[in-house]
Amino acid sequence: MARGSWMAERHADAAVTITRDLADVEPRPSVVTVGVFDGVHLGHRTLLDRVITRARRDGLRAAAVTFDRNPMEVVRPGHQPPALQHLDDKVAALAATGLDLVHVMTFDVEASQEPAEDFVARVLAGSLAARRVLIGTNFRFGHGAAGDLDLLRRLGPALGFVAEAVELVAVDGRKVSSTAIRAALAEGDVAAAMRGLGRPHRIRGPVVHGDGRGRSIGVPTANVAVPEGLAVPAGGVYATRTLIDDVAHDSVTNVGSRPTFGGEHVTIETHLLDANVDLYGYEVAVDFLARLRAEQRFDGVDELVAQIHADIDRARQLLA
Repeated sequence: MARGSWMAERHADAAVTITRDLADVEPRPSVVTVGVFDGVHLGHRTLLDRVITRARRDGLRAAAVTFDRNPMEVVRPGHQPPALQHLDDKVAALAATGLDLVHVMTFDVEASQEPAEDFVARVLAGSLAARRVLIGTNFRFGHGAAGDLDLLRRLGPALGFVAEAVELVAVDGRKVSSTAIRAALAEGDVAAAMRGLGRPHRIRGPVVHGDGRGRSIGVPTANVAVPEGLAVPAGGVYATRTLIDDVAHDSVTNVGSRPTFGGEHVTIETHLLDANVDLYGYEVAVDFLARLRAEQRFDGVDELVAQIHADIDRARQLLA
């Protein structure tokens, strides 16, 4: 699926319809869920699996409603958390779950002011013809975050649906949430983030020109443009896999400002372990698997190069 091309279409890899305009939604009896679904993590997938199971059991459509941005971006501009995925990746992940319909709503100022009761009647019971609505126990919606499970249960009988909640999933004794995954990434704990996501955290972006310093010291790197608003792991060196045209290459990736050379801006530089390819102009995806060490300043280039080779050796062992 081409990035950004998913408006009102059938996903190429599954029998799922993706819409942005409610006028494009066929009013068919449905089991519906609604949420931000940032990261489409294990907790989200448990909820989505329940939606699909209920829909298949009752012969209904399995549908999810999500938003084109984090509502905090509109409700409290500048205070929204970094996203675990860009919108097109989130839509693709939702489409891959087996849902029949993914509807992406534009969340703007007007949407933020819509009372929760109106949202339920207009969107869930109206356009999506909900017969059952499932939400996570901590999800709130509508103006002032007034919408919750209790509201859905009160409105349901008159609008023709029943409502139920799905409890948060726990991994290693901790509840899985987008907030917890962001916190793990901020600590550089990409292994914990991976356990919550059910897959590695991924940074996708174009390869842009850097200063060529990696090549000058014998360790060429691809400088991946840091996507605006996306959660980036804490500064450090990581064992990663870099996907180029859907082919995975073992790699070592540095996240940070390169303090040895007096850098100031955060960059993501990935070194392919077993390939020497000029990636300028490509869009690549970097999957973060394990943290090798924190970012540090070295007294000279020779010391840095020696540490880089030690990082490469350790990464090879971890990725073998």
